[in-house]
Amino acid sequence: MCGRFTLTVQPAQLIERLGAHMQEKWGEPWQPRYNIAPSQLVACVRLNPHSTQREGVMLRWGLIPAWAKDPAIGTKLINARMETAGEKPAFSAALQRQRCLVLADGFYEWQRHGRFSQPYYIRLREGRLFAFAGLWDQWRGPEGTVIESCAILTAPSNSFLASIHSRMPLILCPDDWDVWLDGKEHNTSRLLRSLRPCPPEDFVVVPVSRCVNDPAVDHPGCIEPVE
Repeated sequence: MCGRFTLTVQPAQLIERLGAHMQEKWGEPWQPRYNIAPSQLVACVRLNPHSTQREGVMLRWGLIPAWAKDPAIGTKLINARMETAGEKPAFSAALQRQRCLVLADGFYEWQRHGRFSQPYYIRLREGRLFAFAGLWDQWRGPEGTVIESCAILTAPSNSFLASIHSRMPLILCPDDWDVWLDGKEHNTSRLLRSLRPCPPEDFVVVPVSRCVNDPAVDHPGCIEPVE
């Protein structure tokens, strides 16, 4: 699964590399994020549903399907299993037509040790930016409230991470970014089979402080290695 991640560097360069422009509602000046948690805003790239141009947007983490009666459902839909997303009412429509890239430079997983769980910080070598495969949707409340939200796809862990957790977020190789954002591809089974996750040897894993368990803690100490 994926319950916390980081984006500690300005994503503008990657957004430009993807041929996207930043949406006017991007928000306040960028601040490094060391402990991004569900229900918070996350940086994404998607196709604008009206112009079909790529754009950088901030989406709420925790997908709220357009048909939902209560937006609180988003707290339960932060992840979507890639093996079953096409069969789930909450994700199937988004998988076909509303895919996005969720930008990050690291994520956390927890390994059980007796009574406690040890968090590990996982990143790519050289600390480079990457993209999770994501899904997004737009929800409109009865009073006109609009919430745009997203979920992160997960896959079985690779051989390097399997000893920590059985699942991991689906990190796409850069060659697949265009494929994932292609609005003309609606054969989701073929699409998912074609994806090439980053190879195990690309990852670096370090144990970190349990301070990341608290979503209110968001500072560089979250990613500092511990004994």
